[in-house]
Amino acid sequence: MSLRILHISTRLILGGSQENTVLSCEGQARLGHAVHLAYGPIYGPEGSMLERVASFNQRQRDTGGQAIVTHEVPHLMRQVSPVSDRAALRELKRLIAKIEPDIVHTHSSKAGILGRQAAWEHPRGPRGVGVRRPGVVHTIHGPPFMPVEGGWTSRAKIRATNAVYAALERHAARRCHLIVCVADAMRTQFLDRNIGRPEQYVTVRSGMEIEPYLSPRAGAAREQVRAHLGLRDTDFVIGTVARLAEHKGHDDILDAMGQTMRSRPEFKLLWVGDGWWADRLRQRIEALGLHDRVVLTGLVNPEQIPGLVRAMDVLCHPSYREGLPRTVPQALLCGVCPVAYDVDGTGEICREMETGRLVRPGDVNGLGAAIVWLADHPAERRELAARGRAECIDQFDARRMVSELEEVYRRALDQV
Repeated sequence: MSLRILHISTRLILGGSQENTVLSCEGQARLGHAVHLAYGPIYGPEGSMLERVASFNQRQRDTGGQAIVTHEVPHLMRQVSPVSDRAALRELKRLIAKIEPDIVHTHSSKAGILGRQAAWEHPRGPRGVGVRRPGVVHTIHGPPFMPVEGGWTSRAKIRATNAVYAALERHAARRCHLIVCVADAMRTQFLDRNIGRPEQYVTVRSGMEIEPYLSPRAGAAREQVRAHLGLRDTDFVIGTVARLAEHKGHDDILDAMGQTMRSRPEFKLLWVGDGWWADRLRQRIEALGLHDRVVLTGLVNPEQIPGLVRAMDVLCHPSYREGLPRTVPQALLCGVCPVAYDVDGTGEICREMETGRLVRPGDVNGLGAAIVWLADHPAERRELAARGRAECIDQFDARRMVSELEEVYRRALDQV
């Protein structure tokens, strides 16, 4: 049965949750569903997924397939703003009334709160059958709750903010049929805060196009990419794929490896991505005397990511907030061993001494020790990566994600 599906995302920047959303849209359009994608204004250094959507739409038109219809929601923004949020809610209600979707699928916290409210408050009359709501589904890509850290005043402020988000998420959970989690940890965290009911939750891994990670495209072989970046075969490359932003852990990498890199000249850092913290991090690198030991690519085309990951010897992902970071399975698919902080769902795929090295969040000494161990034990490093690679091939294929979402939508419609 062909469905009319509306996806709502806060900002369609380059990022894991946005890539997940666009891949879902593409897969559903290929199945013949009428797919709409709504998002707030895109700005800043993080890049945009719109070029990918436009390219997909052109291929679909050339072959007579369904295109993805895009809608910018002018007042939908990440920051909390009562005036803009009320305006965005009105805009989403008007969009839902215009499209009359069978399914409204929201992504990210702000779009999830406003989008679920709009869908729940605005029942439709579908094709003469009577008035009913669409099936409403929300995906938790990562927790909206901030880690409690800093001084007393900072901790108190974070706790208050988290309490507000928890109350909003409880309200929104009562206005949707099913809640999709990219990791089992999200279900546990939300239920611990009394958000939703256990039967609402279903885990669907965040799918990706796995083929480019399994086999290099022309010009994307490890040796070619390293040569292009000025990296030698003898360099031990510690890579990161993440926005240069707060809570992504770039400072922790410098704290963990700065001293070691002075004594081991073969150690190099490869940072893929851009963000609001770029200038500050460059200044730190200069101050540490590591300007010739760190390669910063800036913003890159998503198609370049597999080659850049393949150029690494280990992937370092010391992020303090994640759902299940896509860069970890991407590294494993490339045969690159990850070392990561044990936050949220990361440990579901990066398991200590099974498929990578897992470190307590904030333990910069442990982070540095894990990286050095991986450098000094190449055979064990390859074994960890090989074990994780086999798991990721099975779990993270985008086609599997799209298939599992079909069942989620069927269940949601059964509850309408």
